[in-house]
Amino acid sequence: MKGTKTRLLLMRRYDLPKVSSLHKIIASLSPSERVLFWLLTAAFIFSTFIVFTQVNKETTSEVPVRGGTVREGVIGAPRFINPLLALSDTDRDLTTLIYAGLTRPTPSGELIPDLAERYSISEDGTEYRFVLRDDARFHDGVPITADDVVFTVTMAQDAVIKSPRRADWDGVRVEKINDREVLFTLDRPYAPFLENTTIGILPRHLWMNVPPQEFAFSTFNTQPVGSGPFKLNDISYNSSGIPTQYDLRAYKDYTLGRPYINKLLVYFYSNEEDLLRAYVSGTINNLSAISSATLSEILTEDSELLQIALPRIFAIFFNQNKNHVFADKNVRQALEVLIDKEYIVQTVLNGYGTAIDSPIPPGTIVNQQETLSQGAGDASERRELAHTLLSDAGWEFDEETNQWNDGEQILAFSIATANTPELKRAAQIAATAWTEAGISVKVNIFETGDLNQNIIRPRSYEALLFGEVVGRGLDLFAFWHSSQKDDPGLNIANYTNSAVDDILAEARTISDKEERDELYLAFEEEILDDMPAIFLYVPDFLYVVPTKLKGVTIDIVATPSERFSGVHLWHTQTERIWYFFK
Repeated sequence: MKGTKTRLLLMRRYDLPKVSSLHKIIASLSPSERVLFWLLTAAFIFSTFIVFTQVNKETTSEVPVRGGTVREGVIGAPRFINPLLALSDTDRDLTTLIYAGLTRPTPSGELIPDLAERYSISEDGTEYRFVLRDDARFHDGVPITADDVVFTVTMAQDAVIKSPRRADWDGVRVEKINDREVLFTLDRPYAPFLENTTIGILPRHLWMNVPPQEFAFSTFNTQPVGSGPFKLNDISYNSSGIPTQYDLRAYKDYTLGRPYINKLLVYFYSNEEDLLRAYVSGTINNLSAISSATLSEILTEDSELLQIALPRIFAIFFNQNKNHVFADKNVRQALEVLIDKEYIVQTVLNGYGTAIDSPIPPGTIVNQQETLSQGAGDASERRELAHTLLSDAGWEFDEETNQWNDGEQILAFSIATANTPELKRAAQIAATAWTEAGISVKVNIFETGDLNQNIIRPRSYEALLFGEVVGRGLDLFAFWHSSQKDDPGLNIANYTNSAVDDILAEARTISDKEERDELYLAFEEEILDDMPAIFLYVPDFLYVVPTKLKGVTIDIVATPSERFSGVHLWHTQTERIWYFFK
């Protein structure tokens, strides 16, 4: 009993003061003592908060969690969400989101296995063996096997389908080793071949009964089933039956890991004005297909601009077969001298690009030349130099008519380009500079599809302002080898040079970058000496995203659709966890 009383006395002695007691204590303090009391109390609470916050930061880390929605706006409705048929940027965007290939580029430009678990390359560089992941599945749950890979490549090679990727697979033999292994055999080494293995794999079980002549008309082109990071959930249409939105959802079994973003909505707009209106209204929060002139109008503290140089060059290509005035190099030089390329970059691209003199994008190869000497000087100096070049070529300037002639014809030609704001403006700037120097020029504008089909493919142009997607692998064979002068080749300058042919044929067989770069330097020298085109600029890829969207890292893109190469890592929500729980 005595012990119990003792414990009660001890407990009573060390009881914390009650609230009423605290009030009495505070009331008994002088005004200055009360101020000091409250200051010390506030300092104690603040210090405790700071210590807790610091300890929390040092012992925890912020990690992404699943959830959130991304609303992407693009120009143009999709037609071919199919890795074999995708033509437009919209087609390629959705194909990248919905399909997966054996490999996939990372945001830094490195190729990593995707549907493949691993791959190996023979010593002579002619055999590529891929082993598929055993857990790789299409969005409908069907396992992906070697049969799907063989089917996809075989269809890409089929001339009836007319796949834009057909040239990538010419001369490649594909063979099923077993359900999980595929062997590609090349006639000769081809250094950039791995780039081709990023092509999305089609589900054979869905496409096998579609004949090649019906491939372009299949409903699977607009209602695709792939194996990429996102799968199709729903489609919205307008009253005309044209799709206005694709509702994509994270694919939980994606081989590189389930995306953190739950929902990705892609909205389609017919023009840039509608796209910008949707962005300002908040309907979309990501957009890329915009002209640089509008950026200042839409960027806010809640948005971020990602700016990446594209491996894509824009140039004016001469077709000497259609107009013989281009046959004289002095004439081609005079035409280039008159163009202020830096002015085009600043005026047309608002500075979001780089003026060039080469068919190779800057920074792509080691020891690349950096000139722009032809466009140096002010307008009067450029006209004076052009005057000298044309006079040396046998042309005479008529002061009365303000025209050049050689006694038989005046110096005149037409230039064709696509109906896009940037290309139209660039063509007009060049034409104005030429016209002011006494050269008669007509600018012909075509819709992109019409330009490709009716002008470029049959080579029905005198001069052409257009772009070439050089790509990450830097294989210039299709653009400059003489065997590619006719459609479907891409040698739109109709250029022929046996030395260049040999260089390009050899370069594509060499895997060592330094050795390949030396060959491309030799190629560059030949092109700069021959001047088959006027190389103007390399544009930057511009992508606007909200600041709350994290994980969007884009260092290198071969095409705009590669902005989605790391989409499975994007996130809008995070939480902090203790290090020992990671």
